[in-house]
Amino acid sequence: MTAPTPRRSTVTSRLAAVGAIAVAGALVLTGCGDQTDKGTSASPSAGAPKAPLFDKLPESVKSAGVIKVGSDIAYAPVEFVDGGKTVGMDPDLADALGKQLGVKFEFNNGTFDTLLTGLRGKRYDVVMSAMSDTKNRQDGVDSATGKKVGEGVDFVDYFTAGSSIIVRKGNPEGIKSLADLCGKNVAVQRGTTSQDLLKAQKCDKPMAIQPFDTDADAQTRLKAGGVVADVSDFPVAAYAVKTSGGGQNFELAGEQVEAGPYGIAVSKSNTQLRDALQAALDAIIKDGSYTKVMDKWGVGDGAVTEAKVNGGS
Repeated sequence: MTAPTPRRSTVTSRLAAVGAIAVAGALVLTGCGDQTDKGTSASPSAGAPKAPLFDKLPESVKSAGVIKVGSDIAYAPVEFVDGGKTVGMDPDLADALGKQLGVKFEFNNGTFDTLLTGLRGKRYDVVMSAMSDTKNRQDGVDSATGKKVGEGVDFVDYFTAGSSIIVRKGNPEGIKSLADLCGKNVAVQRGTTSQDLLKAQKCDKPMAIQPFDTDADAQTRLKAGGVVADVSDFPVAAYAVKTSGGGQNFELAGEQVEAGPYGIAVSKSNTQLRDALQAALDAIIKDGSYTKVMDKWGVGDGAVTEAKVNGGS
């Protein structure tokens, strides 16, 4: 989700069939406040074998047995609620990482544009929420003002995706590119790289950008006809097209725009946790569990082959 910055990759539509949950299911989260999937302590008991990478973790995480994750849990299929449980690509990857590290990942719900503030305030240990790794976020710079707002974060990059344009079924406005949105009303999730992408678009007649707390809200606005398009990360856009109204509400317009990585955000002062996550991600890529998650959610074209730190620009 993820600051005039790189966005995501230009690829063709590729989201395979996933669990048949409508985008309306993600809307249940809107306004629900904090929703937490509580993890239980996973630190090894006496005599039990340790997980392969447990010793790489900071002592505070070892003793807690939990990594607290800040996430906007309304972004299917990356993270969303199904049957009262947080599910999706990110939670499944977190489970795989947890097996390498010997701890649980506890997802805590928050609005996307407050997650890094929560990380700086030590409410979370990491942020994992389809967040684009960008130079501005690494440096703690507010993309809207260009001013420094914090120390910045480090990212462990785990996926690549691009921004996509969602329009109503039949594409009544004939939208084919971002340029076609000039002079029109467009919805987007607040604080994302998709919003920055729209702001950076050069137009003779400016587009009217309508930001929302969640992409599900933006989709609702589009469905009601209040905007001509919603711009979102490709996995989310493709999932909405496939599931909303049984596939009858939306379609994708044009190609994805500007490649860039998703990263797990970690405080710059917490290099030990960052390096442990990088090692765990490399381990699940090597043992095949990473690929299983990508295949499960139909997002294999965005898979990475190695864990990089701060690969965004």
